[in-house]
Amino acid sequence: MDLVNILETGVKCALFHNDIPFKLAYVIHLIFVLIQFGVPILLVIFGMLDLGKAVIASKEDEIKKGQQMFIKRLIAAIIVFFVFAIVRLVVGLTADNSGDLVDCIDNVINYPGDAEGNGYIKNNK
Repeated sequence: MDLVNILETGVKCALFHNDIPFKLAYVIHLIFVLIQFGVPILLVIFGMLDLGKAVIASKEDEIKKGQQMFIKRLIAAIIVFFVFAIVRLVVGLTADNSGDLVDCIDNVINYPGDAEGNGYIKNNK
């Protein structure tokens, strides 16, 4: 498939003269989802490791510091997850299929297809 065909078939976006290529939309969507779920999971894991090291050290000060760090990381994980969820919700609610910036963002972050465009049916004008 040549470059012209890739640019002609993609996620609909009236802001740009050409549509956003399916592969680019898929990669952006994948990064969005990995950050939304991966960062909170990693923060919880690192918090558990900090707390585990503190418990193994068997020092009261270390345990309190470990607990505080775990709680901070847990709160950060919750914030990261919900910020991405709220962004997805707000963009989804405000998108009206008019082809403006919000629709472009909605089509990319809520992209239902794969890298080849299979499954993409949203805002297909």
